[in-house]
Amino acid sequence: MALLLKAPCSGISQLEKTQIFKKQCFSLGNVNNNNVVFSRPRCLVPVVLSMSSTTKPIQELETPSSKNFNIPIMVNGCSGKMGKAVIKAADSTGLQLVPASFGSEEESGQTIEVCGKEILVHGPSDRESVLASVFDKYPNMIVVDYTVPSAVNDNAELYSKVGVPFVMGTTGGDRDKLYKTVENSKVYAVISPQMGKQVVAFLAAMEIMAKQFPGAFSGYSLQLMLFCIKVLESHQTSKVDTSGTAKAVISCFQNLGVSFDMDQIQMIRDPKQQIEMVGVPEEHLAGHAFHMYHLTSPDQTVSFEFQHNVCGRSIYAEGTIDAVIFLSKKVQSQADKRIYNMIDVLREGNMR
Repeated sequence: MALLLKAPCSGISQLEKTQIFKKQCFSLGNVNNNNVVFSRPRCLVPVVLSMSSTTKPIQELETPSSKNFNIPIMVNGCSGKMGKAVIKAADSTGLQLVPASFGSEEESGQTIEVCGKEILVHGPSDRESVLASVFDKYPNMIVVDYTVPSAVNDNAELYSKVGVPFVMGTTGGDRDKLYKTVENSKVYAVISPQMGKQVVAFLAAMEIMAKQFPGAFSGYSLQLMLFCIKVLESHQTSKVDTSGTAKAVISCFQNLGVSFDMDQIQMIRDPKQQIEMVGVPEEHLAGHAFHMYHLTSPDQTVSFEFQHNVCGRSIYAEGTIDAVIFLSKKVQSQADKRIYNMIDVLREGNMR
């Protein structure tokens, strides 16, 4: 089974590029420096089930029948690429954009213009007073958090203290402390490191399979490659953390009987390799996530491949907006449950 989420590119097709790349990478021996560490099995009878969809630019998702939900939304981290993508998705959906956002101290006082709307960025020093004032003006407001990982816990404590419901797509931070903070405050929140609805659905299916058929892949070996740059800034040279989605999929495979350690994950970060070998469109080098999971039977006569490729940020932005609409309904209905994830959003149905 392969889940393939891809963006169109000119010339050779994405599938052809992926097939060429797999032939190249699986024929390589052990290579260091974050390059491929796969070797091609001698004899394989591949079993591949493929689901394919194409992510569309946000503007193409607009339709004349789009609903105007008129939900006030405050996007923190609005100067970042993910924050801007969420604002565009919110604007096309008809949500009411609050003209205030939180950012770094260096960004404090700056005005960011997105979709013809101006947003004033506030620094850390006056966050609590600003949030309380904005929440008083927009009592039905939902906050969306796409700030830096180091701000996760402080931001959650702030939202919980003021009592503002929020959707957090930012990864990192102390996750146990994050959930404890929100649970103690009884504020409504959707917390999910993966906001792409289709990818979340794939993860849910994997979890169901792992629970219902434990050990189904016992003895199989797993090879995993990540071609992933979540957010690449021109000044950022630090190593990118391992994908949380990959960790979740690996956990499912482990429950299915596959022996695999997280440190076996191989990452391709070199832009030239990403273009020439992987087939990442050049315009998406700054924002893409290509994952390939390759399973091989003990006698090397059967192989399975699971793959999900995402270009751009529209899949995450659209999922975030669905989470905002979902959470707004939960707040209005005063639901007993307070903390949700994207699987809860998917189960609710009625998404755009």
